[in-house]
Amino acid sequence: SMARLVRLTPQADRVKEAYFTRNRIAEENRQRENSAAVRIQSWIRGCRARAYLSHIHRKATIIQKTWRGFKAREHFRQRVKAAYFLMKMNFYNKMAVKIQQRWRGYYVRKYVHNYYARKRYLEALTQKNEQMRRELEELAEHQRQERQRVAMEREEQEKYVRAQRLHFLLSTKQCPGVFNSPFRPEPDEMELRLRRVKPVRTMSAPKESWPVNPQPSSYLHDKERLPPIHKTPQGPFRPAVEVQQQRYRPLEPSLRVATSITALEEAREELRRQEWRTRLIDHPFLPFSKTPDKKYEPLLHAASPYQQTEYGTKHFREEDRSQLEKKKPFRRVFTTCHVFDKFGRLYSSAGKSV
Repeated sequence: SMARLVRLTPQADRVKEAYFTRNRIAEENRQRENSAAVRIQSWIRGCRARAYLSHIHRKATIIQKTWRGFKAREHFRQRVKAAYFLMKMNFYNKMAVKIQQRWRGYYVRKYVHNYYARKRYLEALTQKNEQMRRELEELAEHQRQERQRVAMEREEQEKYVRAQRLHFLLSTKQCPGVFNSPFRPEPDEMELRLRRVKPVRTMSAPKESWPVNPQPSSYLHDKERLPPIHKTPQGPFRPAVEVQQQRYRPLEPSLRVATSITALEEAREELRRQEWRTRLIDHPFLPFSKTPDKKYEPLLHAASPYQQTEYGTKHFREEDRSQLEKKKPFRRVFTTCHVFDKFGRLYSSAGKSV
């Protein structure tokens, strides 16, 4: 061992130098080896995490697919059930309509409508209508002729009155009138009328025939009228009675004034009554619908085995069950009238305080 130590002693410097050289090289490469190791570890761990996430995703997809398929099949079954129920209801309604048609047709044909009697009635009605139409046409023609006759007489009367008023325009031998121009080959029709009629005589209008004016006016009825300036009217004047009637004619209210202020509400109420009388049943027949169990109410005038509704649900009253069990044939119901006095106490119709 001493010989070996003696042999190694000259190599101590070389060993130290090799040791420090290796340490320096190792220190220089330590950071790069550490980074390489960290990168390898991060890549391995990332691969493991990604593989685990892909596995979880595949399992979640399977779970979602199974659940969504279950819900879709359940929803489809509900849709099929609703469609089948609707189809059944339509079929039942159609069959009910057919049954009603057959029954109503049979009832009408057997008890209401007689075809041959109806045919005879329509033929007689047609003949009666034709006869009535002919009579109405004759009556209309007669009325039209009568109106024409009355119109011609009125027109003739108006022309006669006008000729009487214009009698002062009659031509004379010295002065031709307005309706007898020398430039015309023959006189006018009015000239011939003026020769046939007599002049109108001036007469004062009777006071009792004047209409009474309900409105205040400056016209005084009691005041005596002045005598006319001329004995005969100087021109085509209207009669005094007609002028007075035109001046003091009564009021003629418009449709808006004459109509009631509640006419619109009354019309709406009448329309509502008409709709209520002619309304149809809005509740269709549902044989398979789940209707709630409605409890029966016992009658007031007789006992009944049906169950009574709970207190406070509808009428807010209590019933004596012992009276219902006795099964009386009739039960009288009295209503009480409550009155409050000046002290605020409540009294019934019998006069006792409550």
